[in-house]
Amino acid sequence: MGEKYFVCACFYAKNIFLKQIKMHVEYRNKSQFLTAYRKILEENGYHDESETEKLILEIEDEVARRKRLGLYSLERQRVIKQSYTPIHPEIYTLKESFLSPKFLDLVQYCKDTDATFEGVFDYMQETEISRGYMIPVFTEEFCRMFLEEVQHFEQSDLPKGRPNTMNKYGVLLDELGFDPFFSTLREQYLVPVTRLLYPDQGGGELDSHKVFVVQYKVGEDIDLDCHYDNAEVTLNIALSPKDSYAGGNLYFGAMRTEYDAVDHWKEIEHKPTFGFLHRGQHMHGASPITAGERFNLILWMRASSVRNKKCPMCDNIPDLQEAIGFGDGFTKPEIVDICSVI
Repeated sequence: MGEKYFVCACFYAKNIFLKQIKMHVEYRNKSQFLTAYRKILEENGYHDESETEKLILEIEDEVARRKRLGLYSLERQRVIKQSYTPIHPEIYTLKESFLSPKFLDLVQYCKDTDATFEGVFDYMQETEISRGYMIPVFTEEFCRMFLEEVQHFEQSDLPKGRPNTMNKYGVLLDELGFDPFFSTLREQYLVPVTRLLYPDQGGGELDSHKVFVVQYKVGEDIDLDCHYDNAEVTLNIALSPKDSYAGGNLYFGAMRTEYDAVDHWKEIEHKPTFGFLHRGQHMHGASPITAGERFNLILWMRASSVRNKKCPMCDNIPDLQEAIGFGDGFTKPEIVDICSVI
């Protein structure tokens, strides 16, 4: 990874999810927070000052966690690399045998210089979700081995970074050593597809990603509240066999900029081994599972050419901060030393 990536400063103040009131908040300081959200807090039962203070401490802990995120992640990667023994080391490098033959056919078509948007639908399924597409991705055998690997790691006592404030269970796959796998998947297999499906979202220029597994289980996280992703394009792959859980359909509303509280939701049933492709700014969530346990692999794909102009999380020109790894996918234009070329 030769490019240097950054985060927008809004990451340390905005889009902090509070499950207690089921909304994302902005937090710059205690005074600003109370002025902006006091009425909402009272409507949600926060009348006692001590309970409000407890909530504020939770927010401040999350802000502090975000500021230390990169360094903590590097340390976890170091410890995991030294101490973890995979049970399926062969799956850490992408092989075409892991991919569905139908997916390979789709990719091969999309790489053809004569490929068209209309022609793509001979190889995949359009859905009722606006610009949402169901595509075969992995084989059943690969999903089985991959799930065994994730669960084996979960059972270890090694440090684990969780995906975000909305998903308290799951695995950050770069920390486990899978980043080369998904870089190859994005660059060589997904971008040929997304360049045809999402040219307006930078689909042909997806140059970074964040990838993680989320876990839903009765008694733990059972659903996912309505939200949008910090991504230009998202791929959500169902890993678990259908008979291993009940419920948990995905639901979609409108795009973030068109969304209101009285939105018209549409559900989609996720198919094991299939991925659902959608625009990151499309409002969506997951309904509760009612039995069993479900794992999904989430790939947030980002195009610096798009987000460098406007941060998708604060809608401003990004205020860039140093990051480790892919950060949030922002880049700085290369500064040319004029004196050196005169």
